Amino acid sequence: QVQLVESGGGLVQAGDSLRLSCAASGLTFSNYAMGWFRQAPGKAREFVASISQNGGSTNYADSVKGRFTISRANARNALYLQMNSLKPEDTAVYYCAADWGWGPRPSESLSEYDYWGQGTQVTVSS
Repeated sequence: QVQLVESGGGLVQAGDSLRLSCAASGLTFSNYAMGWFRQAPGKAREFVASISQNGGSTNYADSVKGRFTISRANARNALYLQMNSLKPEDTAVYYCAADWGWGPRPSESLSEYDYWGQGTQVTVSS
């Protein structure tokens, strides 16, 4: 079955960096657009970033643009999120997700994504 397993979360201070990874199995990874989402306590899950099947197109939430970078390594069935200049408001559980869609731009809509990981906690202290 399809498995998406996130790793790399942790407790950091404001201004620090973290790199999240997502290991995919049970699917043809290169056929899926991929996304990162996050959910803070008491808030709805929200879009962070997405990337097309070949990595040629990316999409970011305004709140992370210029600080976060999404990338993928299809040969390793891996998705990454490099997070720099972290802020306390970035504190959340971060999820990776896979989208079968082949639209012109990788989706930012939660409902478009077919598979989800269990999440990894990122906590940024001030």
